[in-house]
Amino acid sequence: MDFRYDRSSNILFSLHDGRIKKIIFNDNILTLKIDKLFRYAENEEKIYSGDVVFYEIELDECTVLIFDKIVYEGDFSGKAIGLKEYIEKSSDMEFEILTEGYFGYNTIYTGWLWEEGKEPVSATMYIWNTGDMVYRINE
Repeated sequence: MDFRYDRSSNILFSLHDGRIKKIIFNDNILTLKIDKLFRYAENEEKIYSGDVVFYEIELDECTVLIFDKIVYEGDFSGKAIGLKEYIEKSSDMEFEILTEGYFGYNTIYTGWLWEEGKEPVSATMYIWNTGDMVYRINE
């Protein structure tokens, strides 16, 4: 079932604690495969799995910041890479979303990047798209 995000309304689903398991980019459409999407309706929380689909992606304007450790205080370092490069290198990683922000045509996910056998590190993903954003729920 598809739910289109209305940029001038409330967010239908929360991705907090959800993990991006896989990212697919094809024909200017970006698909994030997510293990948990939360929906609060009628005083009840429901958990789904599904996809978040972004149409009309500007891939050159999308970036991922990857830090060298969990960032809360003290010194840290990191690097910025394009989303295309991240997709190519992320097949064995999961991006756990801790906070999400929706600002016009810019979506920002901040969280932890998990790689098997390693401690997580902080990461921030910036997605720029001018088309629809759709929550595609597995029922």
